[in-house]
Amino acid sequence: MQIDGWLDRAAALAPDRTAIETPTGSWSYAELSTAAHVGARALAARGAAPGAQIAIALPPGLAFAQALHSCLLLGAVAVPVDIRLSLSEQALVARDAAIFVEDPLPAKDEHPTKDERPAEDEHPMENEGETTSDRVSHDLDATALIVHTSGTTAAPRPVQLTYGNLLWSALGSAVALGLDPRERWLCALPLSHVGGLSILMRSAIYATTAVVHERFETDRVLQALDSGDITLISLVATTLARLLDGGLNAPPSLRCALTGGGPVPASLVERAQQANVPVGLTYGLTETCSQVTTTPIAEVRKAGKTAGPALFCTQVQIAEDDEILISGPTVAPSAHLHDGWLATGDLGRLDERGRLQVIGRKADTIVSGGENVAPAEVEAVLEAHPLVLEAAVLGRQDEQWGEAVSAIVVPRPGQSPDIESLRAHCARSLAPYKVPKTFTLSFQPLPRTPSGKLLRRELA
Repeated sequence: MQIDGWLDRAAALAPDRTAIETPTGSWSYAELSTAAHVGARALAARGAAPGAQIAIALPPGLAFAQALHSCLLLGAVAVPVDIRLSLSEQALVARDAAIFVEDPLPAKDEHPTKDERPAEDEHPMENEGETTSDRVSHDLDATALIVHTSGTTAAPRPVQLTYGNLLWSALGSAVALGLDPRERWLCALPLSHVGGLSILMRSAIYATTAVVHERFETDRVLQALDSGDITLISLVATTLARLLDGGLNAPPSLRCALTGGGPVPASLVERAQQANVPVGLTYGLTETCSQVTTTPIAEVRKAGKTAGPALFCTQVQIAEDDEILISGPTVAPSAHLHDGWLATGDLGRLDERGRLQVIGRKADTIVSGGENVAPAEVEAVLEAHPLVLEAAVLGRQDEQWGEAVSAIVVPRPGQSPDIESLRAHCARSLAPYKVPKTFTLSFQPLPRTPSGKLLRRELA
């Protein structure tokens, strides 16, 4: 099925509306459309063709957004590359790319043709660099992006996402969160991963504004939220905690702080609610084009431990071993399915209303004395301790238990919690077999992916 190109549609619908805003500048939809069409011609001049992979190794910002949309206008496949990777790691991600974009594309034609010069009575940015022949459509079955997984348990894997995946994901998110033409969604997540990248995609589909920061900086994000200009923000547990530690309270225009990227401690949600921060929990993964379940906007002010119901037209079920299974139009065609279901490798449970509670990773499960222990559950309890900043729980080989539950605890600045107090704290909330046998205090931050997920394999 073919649909109108969503950037051209957004530029026609709201040419003067801000498409992307960064701390260093912004573009309206007319300006972004013009720049993307010019960039597409520049890529075509370098040999880019429909279906070709184009690696984008640019920092989050205007140039990245232009290159991304230039690829989509061409029908080429955009492959975002995390520029924080080593050169050899970047080369591995981009190994099948026909073109490697590491410098901004030209945003204006140096010598526009006669047909491309706007008439005096025409809106200059609606016509500059764009002709009728430039207008495109998207094949919903075609691959739009190749996004790499976060690589928490193994090397990052490439996932092919189609235009249909992107469109259904945007529709499902809009049903859950509502849609306001004046939406301003703040993204301080990496654009090389699906959580951040999907904000740019959804905003273009909606013709709303994406506010993009190159990296998460607590003071800058606090300032943006306090200004009253932000209506939505995507966070992970660690960045939400940093904002609360920094004094975030009752951001005036924020409808929802969508928080996911892994289990979110209930104590952190309670802290946010006490600070009048509307938190909505979400669960998703690269293979499902970001969100799978999301707290409906009507429920974000209520206490809860679940990541909400499945998105519109997405189905979730729990296997006998508690693994989360997904089906629906957001699931990447390249994902390995069993009887039509994607096995996520995550563990969870559904409550009586069909809301999902994420327990942890199946591969992380600790088998201690014949009992299964989900590390994320124990970590959530530890992180509820007032002196604990963050925690990691691992299974250590043990002659008596097979695997002994072991905790690495990072105290809050200036604190040094007593080990026995930590043990007693866990014993009040957990079954005896889940209480860590050993505790180690660490005064260094725990290793995490750029999207905030704990890199447990680096602690093993």
